[in-house]
Amino acid sequence: MPSKKWRLNRLNFTERNRSTPMTNQTMEEMNTQMSSNTRRGLLVLNCVILAIGNCAGPLVMRLYFVRGGKRIWFSSWLETAGWPFILIPLIIIYMRRRSKKGSNAELFFMKPRLFVGSVVIGILTGLDNYLYAYGVAKLPVSTSALIIASQLAFTAVFAYFLVKMKFTSYSVNAVFLLSIGAGVLALHTSSDRPANVSSKEYYLGFFMTIAAAVLYAFILPLIELIYMKAKQAITYTLVLEMQMVVCFFATIVCTVGMLVNNDFQAIPREAKEYELGEAKYYLVVVFSGMIWQCFFLGELGVVFSASSLVSGIVIAVLLPVTEILAVIFFAEKFQAEKGVSLALSLWGFVSYFYGEIQDNKRKKNPNPEMQLLQTPNP
Repeated sequence: MPSKKWRLNRLNFTERNRSTPMTNQTMEEMNTQMSSNTRRGLLVLNCVILAIGNCAGPLVMRLYFVRGGKRIWFSSWLETAGWPFILIPLIIIYMRRRSKKGSNAELFFMKPRLFVGSVVIGILTGLDNYLYAYGVAKLPVSTSALIIASQLAFTAVFAYFLVKMKFTSYSVNAVFLLSIGAGVLALHTSSDRPANVSSKEYYLGFFMTIAAAVLYAFILPLIELIYMKAKQAITYTLVLEMQMVVCFFATIVCTVGMLVNNDFQAIPREAKEYELGEAKYYLVVVFSGMIWQCFFLGELGVVFSASSLVSGIVIAVLLPVTEILAVIFFAEKFQAEKGVSLALSLWGFVSYFYGEIQDNKRKKNPNPEMQLLQTPNP
């Protein structure tokens, strides 16, 4: 659960950056529109949605590759190709809005500034999808998940520069431990190489996964920055619109890659040769598209409800769950270096959360001297 500071920051983002100066009245209106209880409820809901997508997404993607799938661009395309599902809640919300306002109801709330920002995020996401899909194709899920955990460290760095997120000794310690955890894996990268993957492909997959973690760590605070600079009130409906645009343009990027790689012509043949059968091939494909939409919806929702760093933390905290599921469903080996990396990652999470708890306590119980200085003279 994010600290009070994060919740207030998210409440203030849009008002701070309006073209007109913020007043007490406008702040009260903002608080009325989105109470802290509502925002807390949205945060919990989006954390659950993110957990489903973050844990199930890599497993379904790995299932595609393990059972005979070979199209990396197609797999990356599936990560965002489910964007039409977002039209369902948007249509329902619009119909409710139209029943209240009639023909004056707006079809979309997104303004040009936010649309352009969403297009940029979409293009970057499309590239990140390919980097991540390549890593999942060549590495065990347990290994790629541990590498992705380093994303939190990079997110903290980018959040510091893009949205001025402050560092503490605890967050610095967390960044250091997560970086060391990824380094431990790098020292023993060949020990869990799948039998059908060459050493060159394995090392390339390792570094492509690191690149995916770095790029997505940049995307998270960039989303938060776009929220801050939008010059319009960010509502949950607007978050849904933004997700649709982001996923649409990410899908376009991957579609271009599929066209160049002739993936569309290869899909029917690959479906017939799939180990689980043609029907289950298409079932895996459809399910993959739906699950990844849960990930993107949850991720954008957590950034909206709290901050980019909280989104990165939630993704990283789910690491042990993904690890356990990978061992259960794919019988992956869990060597000593993975255990060390997991322990360092968990240590980093605990350090970060402990720091936030202490920071929250300081805000609730400020220094008496500071209270005396802030007390106005009678």
